[in-house]
Amino acid sequence: MDLGISTRLNTTFDDAIAKTRAALQEQGFGVLTEIDMQATLKEKIGADMERYVILGACNPQLAHRAVGVNRQIGLLLPCNVVVRDDGEDVVVEAMNPAIMVEVTEEPELDAVAAEATTRLEAAIDALT
Repeated sequence: MDLGISTRLNTTFDDAIAKTRAALQEQGFGVLTEIDMQATLKEKIGADMERYVILGACNPQLAHRAVGVNRQIGLLLPCNVVVRDDGEDVVVEAMNPAIMVEVTEEPELDAVAAEATTRLEAAIDALT
């Protein structure tokens, strides 16, 4: 199973972040958190790395349904979306929601994961 749904963009990093936020919003996801890995690792341990941002995206309806099946599912939320520099391109990767089903072995999460996958795929597809 793939860990994520991804695409490569030939654009600037800042443009990729803006487009990703807009594409997620179009699919009903809000960005609850933004972690700048490059800045955090530089500040905390002096490590250098490429631009790398983790967006914590949440679709409230899907999250509500998932938590209704298994209260511990919050440990796997929100859906992480990574935007990272990769040479001349910017890679955008969204977490594969099917991981929730595989990890929990909760068949009732199949429908939630399927809808989340459809929405995240649409968001990623909209970027290209």
